[in-house]
Amino acid sequence: MELATLAKALGHPARVQIIRFLLSQDSCMCGDIVEHLPLAQSTVSQHLKLLKGSGLIRGTIDGPRVCYCVEPKVLERLKELVSGL
Repeated sequence: MELATLAKALGHPARVQIIRFLLSQDSCMCGDIVEHLPLAQSTVSQHLKLLKGSGLIRGTIDGPRVCYCVEPKVLERLKELVSGL
């Protein structure tokens, strides 16, 4: 069940791009995610919400913005689950 939930969260190319982008950064990203994807702000927000709901990313409030980072423990757990197939 856990693997299915995480796989579903990564089941869209835009969400994979978001994870890759966040992993390539040294710090949490706020509005910069939209600038790197060919998608509308509202679409990116929907994908971020799903990724956050799965636990793959976390969002912290920084004034009026939300900054996103990959959740390393959940990403590591995903790797373990996939390698166990």
